[in-house]
Amino acid sequence: MMEMRQLRYFVGVAEAGSLLAASERLHIAQPALGQQISALEEDVQAKLFERSRRGMQLTEAGKVFLEHAHLILADAERARLAVRDMASIPRGQVALGLPTTVALIASIPLLQACREQLPQVQLNIVEAYSGFLREWLQAGRLDVAVLMGDAADASLTQTPMLMDELVFVAGPQGKKLPRQLPMQALAQWPMIVPSKGHGLRKIIDQANQGHTHAWNVVAEMDSLGSVKRAVQAGLGCTILPAGAVAQEVQQGLLRTAHIDSALMNRRVVCAVHAARPMSAAGTAVHGLVQQVLRRMVAQGSWPAQWIGDDRPA
Repeated sequence: MMEMRQLRYFVGVAEAGSLLAASERLHIAQPALGQQISALEEDVQAKLFERSRRGMQLTEAGKVFLEHAHLILADAERARLAVRDMASIPRGQVALGLPTTVALIASIPLLQACREQLPQVQLNIVEAYSGFLREWLQAGRLDVAVLMGDAADASLTQTPMLMDELVFVAGPQGKKLPRQLPMQALAQWPMIVPSKGHGLRKIIDQANQGHTHAWNVVAEMDSLGSVKRAVQAGLGCTILPAGAVAQEVQQGLLRTAHIDSALMNRRVVCAVHAARPMSAAGTAVHGLVQQVLRRMVAQGSWPAQWIGDDRPA
């Protein structure tokens, strides 16, 4: 029967790349480690490693098994922490996923609040596209994630937080921008947009459906920092969440205009896995994210509309 220690040994060998290196890391004799790996392969009835003079390389079956091993070990650690932390203050590691545009605005306030309110919680902030964060949350690699959109997903519990406005962004030079632009007027500007498949690009394309004038797309760029620098240099204009450029607008480096379209916004939710139990630390961070973002909206540091509950921040 498969044992937890065998999973740990398997992960150790996969990460080390050889029995010798893994035995030193895991503090177990090399022959005994090899026997445990062989017993595991016999149990799962699959060859997990290709053995050679160069070491131990995962087979295709081994790569699949590694994903499951990580998940099982993570769940076991969550269970251990959940029992340990009963009737005690939250402690331990919490993996929090933030989309790039959210991380730019909220990483520091979230970290500060965590240090102040949850001093024994180690926050591991993972920055990536919302689609990747959703997959990692489903797979158990994240405990909590801020996601864009709240499409039905039975595997996740999603709590609406705010409606984020998308605005037209131009450099500091050029003709004066009106306070508001109709959708069809955007065809008059050279545009830098994310590549197809990017969540923001999907919103832009959907909002632009039905308009006869094609946009003048001069470049596709997915890096938020690169897009802002290109626009600042006058190489084109773009569409971004208002909060993502608030600092540059205040400094006079970028200019923005509202877009006359009800579709130019995105919902921001706080999500956790629907079936996987949360540790006390994870539950505390889940609440902290909502508290901090609500306070940022109320104070104007995140120009958005709060759509979550009305509890005081």
